[in-house]
Amino acid sequence: MQDKKIRIQDVAAMAGVSVGSASRVLNRAANVSAEVREKVEQAMAALQYQPSHTARALRSRSSRTIGCMFSDVTNPLYARAFRALEESFRADGYMLLLAHGLNDAERELESLRTFQARGMDGVICAPGHEHDPALIALMNAMSMPIVLYDREMPGTRADALLFDHVSGMKNACARLFALGHRRIALALWSAGSRPVRKRIEGYKAAYRAAGMKPPLDLILRQPTPTSSVHDDLLRLLDGPEPPTALIAQGTHILVSALRAVARTGRRIPQDFSVVSIGESDFTQTHEPAITVLRTDAEMVAAQAKELLLGRLSGGEGLAAPPRSVAIPYELVERGSLGPCPAAAASAAPARRR
Repeated sequence: MQDKKIRIQDVAAMAGVSVGSASRVLNRAANVSAEVREKVEQAMAALQYQPSHTARALRSRSSRTIGCMFSDVTNPLYARAFRALEESFRADGYMLLLAHGLNDAERELESLRTFQARGMDGVICAPGHEHDPALIALMNAMSMPIVLYDREMPGTRADALLFDHVSGMKNACARLFALGHRRIALALWSAGSRPVRKRIEGYKAAYRAAGMKPPLDLILRQPTPTSSVHDDLLRLLDGPEPPTALIAQGTHILVSALRAVARTGRRIPQDFSVVSIGESDFTQTHEPAITVLRTDAEMVAAQAKELLLGRLSGGEGLAAPPRSVAIPYELVERGSLGPCPAAAASAAPARRR
């Protein structure tokens, strides 16, 4: 004989509450007292009640899922971001589904259409084509809140998390200037996305603030985040005015840069200083450990959740004006920074002959 299927009515009866109250607990509604919530949850556990998530989504018009689309999920920075986002939303009963945009405009459009078709409650995205008119039009047509992850897309109704790359770059350069470095290379990729634009802006601003002309010949642009900067940096290191320090975006570019430095016989930090934009396992385990410009992934995830769930629970919903949150960078100094060799030599007392 087949066991009787436990219904929400059975849970409500055992808890001594109305079916409506039991449903509100099940759907995580805010207008439920702690006492009622406890009674219903105890009844659900006692009866081993397993809700139908499909039916619940239809009734509440909520799937408890969030679509997350990044331009390159193989990037360790996005991997760390997704892990933090997943943990943060999971604490509130939401599941994140990840899509890989691959910096392909059509694929990004397809991913967003899929999120809409599957009834996601909201979207967090970092598209590679932030100025694509078709992408902007689709976002405005979507009936769900969207949070842009470090992207500026004028014309959309999306909220945004905007990383303060300018201040971060200025702080990193200022620290290197204080160590006597004047020729600082900047290695990043050639995309026109907000992070790249703002990093270059901050690099130039740092030089101007110090009363120096930005050395544009030291800005190395690579085709993709996984490209090697080895040959380009080697050319500079073997040139007449080589850089004495480097700020590198991403793990792939950083690793290829370190290979070039080692090939010339330079030592870190005695002969050459290095700063990585973004934290990774590599920056922590490399010998010496690499100084990093990083954001607090957990704090960023909490801000994303606050923006998105605020739209879902707030009375204004999608009608409220777009909001943005500034995300600060922290410079974490480790063993990869040292005085500029030329500056250290000039400051040292003359040896007796």
